[in-house]
Amino acid sequence: MNTISDKSSKMRYNLLTTIIYIVGIILLVQLFNLQIVKGEEYRATSNTRLTRESELKAARGSLKDRTGIELVTNETGFSVEIYRTKADDETLNKGIERAIEILESNKDGFIDNLPISVNPFKFTEKDESAQKKWKKDNNIDENASAEQTFYALKEKYKVNNEDIQKARKIISIRYEISRNGYSSTKSVKIAKNISRNSAVQIREQNGVLVGMNIVTEPIVKYTSGNLASHILGYVGAIDEEEYNTRKDRYDSDDIIGKNGIQYIFEDYLKGQDGIKQIDMTVDGTITSEYVSKEAVAGSDVILTIDANLQAIAEKALKNDIKKIARGGFGTKYDADAGAVVVMNVKTGEVLALASYPDYNPQLFVNGITQKEFDSYQKGNNLYNRAVSGAYAPGSTFKMATAIAGLQTGKITTTSTINDTGVYPRGHHPVCWNRSGHGYLNVTQALKYSCNYFFYEVGYRVGIDNLSKYAKYLGLGRKTGIELEGETAGSLATKDKAKEWYVSDTLSAAIGQSYNSFSPIQMAKYVSVLANGGKDIDVTLIKSIINANGTEVSKDEINDYVNKKLGLEEEKIDGIKLKSKNIDAILKGMKGVTSESGGTAYSTFADFNIEVGGKTGSAQTGVEGRVNAWFVGFAPYDDPEIAVVVFVEKGGSGSYTAGVAKEIMAQYFGMNSNSITENMKAMSSKEAVR
Repeated sequence: MNTISDKSSKMRYNLLTTIIYIVGIILLVQLFNLQIVKGEEYRATSNTRLTRESELKAARGSLKDRTGIELVTNETGFSVEIYRTKADDETLNKGIERAIEILESNKDGFIDNLPISVNPFKFTEKDESAQKKWKKDNNIDENASAEQTFYALKEKYKVNNEDIQKARKIISIRYEISRNGYSSTKSVKIAKNISRNSAVQIREQNGVLVGMNIVTEPIVKYTSGNLASHILGYVGAIDEEEYNTRKDRYDSDDIIGKNGIQYIFEDYLKGQDGIKQIDMTVDGTITSEYVSKEAVAGSDVILTIDANLQAIAEKALKNDIKKIARGGFGTKYDADAGAVVVMNVKTGEVLALASYPDYNPQLFVNGITQKEFDSYQKGNNLYNRAVSGAYAPGSTFKMATAIAGLQTGKITTTSTINDTGVYPRGHHPVCWNRSGHGYLNVTQALKYSCNYFFYEVGYRVGIDNLSKYAKYLGLGRKTGIELEGETAGSLATKDKAKEWYVSDTLSAAIGQSYNSFSPIQMAKYVSVLANGGKDIDVTLIKSIINANGTEVSKDEINDYVNKKLGLEEEKIDGIKLKSKNIDAILKGMKGVTSESGGTAYSTFADFNIEVGGKTGSAQTGVEGRVNAWFVGFAPYDDPEIAVVVFVEKGGSGSYTAGVAKEIMAQYFGMNSNSITENMKAMSSKEAVR
């Protein structure tokens, strides 16, 4: 039995050994075939399949008006990127030179961040300490001149071209590559948003332009020039500080929102980049491309503004400022800037918001020129006067004074005050009508904008009550609009001065003293009055729609905005405004526009819709410089919109009322072209009303 078992075990062993020998021989033959027989063929194939990953840029979300009109969208653009290859400096430089020739022949530019110009040699960075830091970072003697620095870089990059202009262009690309760092798997962009002609020619010469690749990517496109520029904001190249805190989502050559809605909602507008695989030979020739991960576009932000109404507001404001400046109302004033806000009085939605002068945000997409940027800086075009500017409201504040007087019982809707011209308290201020208006109730006082009446009301209620009711109406505090740089303004209160005098209260009561508010605050103030005293949340955002079609919740948007802007809920004393008090004030505002003697009657006398309004001509502290306001609402019987117009150095509030009229005509579907202007030159008395 044992003998049989031993023989069986030996047979199995021999069989297993034989199988192992056979497998080994097969593997040796296959290895010989791979390495010797077909080795050269497979090595050639391997060289053509050197694979790199390239990011597939996601489109930014669009910005749309409330009706769906696209104000910012994307268009297809072409960029040039370059990968590191085994090419030597001479080959690389020749390829760069040829690429530049192609780009310039089609009037396309390339990325140029080299801070040295030639003919003559000079540093474009004027700050010497910044120059030294830059030279140190680039291993150049800190004391080297611009010319010495140029030739040091020329030698470093082995640029042999003797034409210094051409040499500088090559050096600028080599510098861009050096400062961003590239490899066989990481590219560097050397030109953005080039023409189709350049893209085709560079692709055709791929064998000469080593390591270069054309990428198709979305380019931000502003569809309407300067329209709503202060709302939309602009995008630009991400800077070092921004990049260092966002490396998880951004590349060093990405664009990012810099201000306006583009900045505030960057986290939503920025999409998720995809991945594209690129097969390339070791000498840099691209053999194939395919997408391994699709890009996901950013979310669309739907604004509350109406693009057509916005256009009318901007045009009317600009024309009005120019008319005032040329003396079109009888007297020339140095008007050169202003703002307009149109608001839904029931919801707080901003239907139009304009600041003049404005700017073209498209110029920033690919990098604005220094000349263009300097021009904008000189005119302060980027400053959003509607949100960030704070100005004395003048007589437009008188409704707040009236509310304080009525709510505290210091006056009633029927009680009268006798205006004798010179007010007997404080610094004895004089009413704009030096002979006095005689006995007026609150409604009449608003219609005639009687200073004397409101001096007395202010004296009776005191500064504490005055500021209390003004604050409830939205003055002296941020509205929470979804834009950066909003000012809280300044509300006249006792803590603004070491000693508070009666004269300070009198000035505050007619919108002077320490009172200064933004046009967006004034729009909320008028809206609260027009809607019967209901507080509203001011907003520019209708909705946010994700790429998959889902809608972001209002709570999420509010939490995001509050965190982004650092806003905290401000507790305001709950006040219930009596309807009879508001009615008396609104009736006075109606008298301003619809009754003879009203300060805006000449503008609205022929208007088909009843309007409530108030003009204001605010002193600035500079002799002869008066800011102009008009605030109003319509229709009178069932208010829908509030309109605020402000013009710096506008001279008289009555000069700005026509802007509101044009806006209201557009909103209510009237033919604005048929509206004839009836703005007669006002007397000098009008300037303080």
